[in-house]
Amino acid sequence: MKSGGIWVGGCRLFVVSLLVTCGLQATSLAQAAAGWVVKPEWVRAHEEFLASDVMAGRGSATRDEEIAATYVGSRFLAYGLKPAPGMAGYLQSAEVLAPELEGRATLRVGSVTAVQGKGIELLISTGAGVSGPLRKMVAADISRATTLKGTVVLAVGFTKVLEVYGAARRAGAAAVILEESDASRRFLAQLGGKTMMRMRLAGDPAGEGTLLTVSHEVEARLEIEKDGAPVELAVHPSVQATPRKTFNAIGYLQGSEPASGTILLSAHLDHLGVGKRVGGDEIYNGANDDAAGTTAVLELAHALAAGASLRRNVLFVCYGSEEAGELGSTYFGEHAPVPLSSLVTNLEFEMIGTQDPKMPKGVLLLTGWERSNLGPTLKEHGALVGPDPYPEQHFFERSDNYALALKGVVAHTAAGWGLPPTYHQPSDDLTHLNFEFMTSAIQSLVEPIRWLAMSDFKPQWSAGGQPKGKE
Repeated sequence: MKSGGIWVGGCRLFVVSLLVTCGLQATSLAQAAAGWVVKPEWVRAHEEFLASDVMAGRGSATRDEEIAATYVGSRFLAYGLKPAPGMAGYLQSAEVLAPELEGRATLRVGSVTAVQGKGIELLISTGAGVSGPLRKMVAADISRATTLKGTVVLAVGFTKVLEVYGAARRAGAAAVILEESDASRRFLAQLGGKTMMRMRLAGDPAGEGTLLTVSHEVEARLEIEKDGAPVELAVHPSVQATPRKTFNAIGYLQGSEPASGTILLSAHLDHLGVGKRVGGDEIYNGANDDAAGTTAVLELAHALAAGASLRRNVLFVCYGSEEAGELGSTYFGEHAPVPLSSLVTNLEFEMIGTQDPKMPKGVLLLTGWERSNLGPTLKEHGALVGPDPYPEQHFFERSDNYALALKGVVAHTAAGWGLPPTYHQPSDDLTHLNFEFMTSAIQSLVEPIRWLAMSDFKPQWSAGGQPKGKE
């Protein structure tokens, strides 16, 4: 009786399992035939996990980032994606070096000396000291400068920190000093109230990128220093940068004609982790930045894998350590599981969880719109995308698409709002997401990307559109 009962039970379980499997397959086929529908509860489910407090903000190259990558990889497996060519699983890891400060930074400009916390605030550092001649400039002149190579720029009269910092760096400045202002204080808050230490991939040089602010008192003392005065910034890093790992989650959907090329859909899965307490909260959840983009990649993988076989391959990648300097995407570009020459295009998703007030209702902005024919073509096929209304912010160069664009791949970023009020704040949480907008935006991309994966259309750069380096 017991043996028979076990056999019968096993048979029943097998039949039930078979019926459930057949039912799920029939549902998927029927849904694909009728047109895939992205369900808001699927979108919310990803966000509920990735942006939860238990994930502690998914800090770059932390265990929380690894957990997020593992979650994404498990979803790729569940949707039927395979490991990418040459990979045994869904995670790609890279060693990074993370500098740490052991003491306060010290700034000397001619006869003036100031210490961090007492006249200066170090906003961004590579862990390396900086020296060079002083160059005082107003923001408008910095934006027009063609070369500032080796100088330390003292910027005044600015309103947008990243705009003036980016312009000075593109012109070759060794470091940028900002006068203290509401804009600089907001930027420090966006960094979690602490110095952003630029990590680097193991084996890479320390790189560039130093930004600091000076108090009004120190700035007044600097006024007596002439252009060309020697500047020395000592940052007192630890003796040896701490080795850590960052993780990319990668899934692969092979097409019926693999030689026809590969479409890359990507986002970043890390955020700022835990930082300065603001309004009683110190967890920078990153629900919009960029759990929202990660959710878009996941749900597009869900949709495309459930439908009929595509002609082209599709590679789904969620990068680690974007916030630390786009390290995951840089490593991917150097160790891609498919030849970069086979990439048809790359569409990156960044902060699609809220609607930009400058964009038409329901429409995502696409960075670098005029640089190629990708955006206009996707729009023709129903994608809710349009031109980026903030060209002066250089968003095209500030996301993971840029590392591949520099290598010749037509790569752009789709975003909901360029810089929402919750950007790099603890308030970037589930309560500030627009799930209706987010779901609709992802839905609008399903069929245009399916068309792209079935067609022989290959996006092309416009004349002068491909970036060649610092811009």
